[in-house]
Amino acid sequence: AAMKQTKGLEGDKMSIIKFEFNPKVGIDNPALTLTEDTDGEGVGEPRFYLLTKDNTETFGFCLHEELACQGHIIRQIELGGVAQRRGLQDGDRLLQVNGHFVDDMDHLRVVQKIKASGNQVLLAVLDGDSYEAAKSLGRDLSQMLPDDIRPRLCHVTKDKSGFGFSVSCPEGTKGTFQLSVLQDGPADRAGVPPGSWLLELNGDSVKSYSHAQLTKKLKQSGNKVTLLVASSAVEEFYRLRGLRVTAALADTSRLPFKVRRLHLVKGPSGYGFLLKEDDCSSGGVGQFLWDVDVGLPAEQAGMKEGDRVLAVNGESIEGLDHEQTVHRIRAREDQVTLLVIDPTGDEFYHSVG
Repeated sequence: AAMKQTKGLEGDKMSIIKFEFNPKVGIDNPALTLTEDTDGEGVGEPRFYLLTKDNTETFGFCLHEELACQGHIIRQIELGGVAQRRGLQDGDRLLQVNGHFVDDMDHLRVVQKIKASGNQVLLAVLDGDSYEAAKSLGRDLSQMLPDDIRPRLCHVTKDKSGFGFSVSCPEGTKGTFQLSVLQDGPADRAGVPPGSWLLELNGDSVKSYSHAQLTKKLKQSGNKVTLLVASSAVEEFYRLRGLRVTAALADTSRLPFKVRRLHLVKGPSGYGFLLKEDDCSSGGVGQFLWDVDVGLPAEQAGMKEGDRVLAVNGESIEGLDHEQTVHRIRAREDQVTLLVIDPTGDEFYHSVG
């Protein structure tokens, strides 16, 4: 197949990216699919796949942009890889990455979205024949997908009224908790939707908790608690497809802990910082920023000593060692974009998975 020649990945390589998969880490159920019933126009339904890997392996497929075909095309599915085991098919068109519609996006931007997802990604695809049929009919592919499929992470700080939510649980059951939210209370201000279902408390699943155990855990949380919650529609979406809801898929926009994007343009004296590899307080090894020089590009971009580097030029450095990270930073001679987080935020995200 003819490939569209592009730039921007590594020199002049074609934009065909091999993504990583993990044959060791499974999902509760194998690949989920929606029923492949077609309507009178020969257009099937999108299918959803949650792929998980570790740092050293691949998702097991390539993403192509081809001159003869429309869309972002799934190709070269590895035999025995997670993509194949979950059910991805050669020629599938990628429509959505972690709940974001991508069919109308630039190919390299879609590649970056998958890379930035780290070790877990939720994909929505449509088989090639259905995709071509839908395009020929002028259908809006975004309308074939649900509006919002992300659970929500909310960090609630108690005030004099408490956390601002109450929990109901059917008598005699475990792990099924629905939240009633006090209007304008702490939970409401933290973004907890009224009537949502509680999935995790402070990074731990509540699936096995009784109501008494949950109450005890809430009391032990002190003045702050982090909830992974899902609306009824989102909970139903995952349950019907046999997918496990995880914090890695969550909308984190309402959390007080933010990553920062720093764009640095090298000056006559360089960038003005040192990169050091060190142990993370949350476990493992990370790449940290130190010795930030006053008045040089790093400080001017907002870099703080102790920041941990998460990505370089839009690509996650998860699993890279120090020398590999340095190589990424030096890939562009006069500028670099770093995604960083401070120690408090780093520790928080580790604690909630």
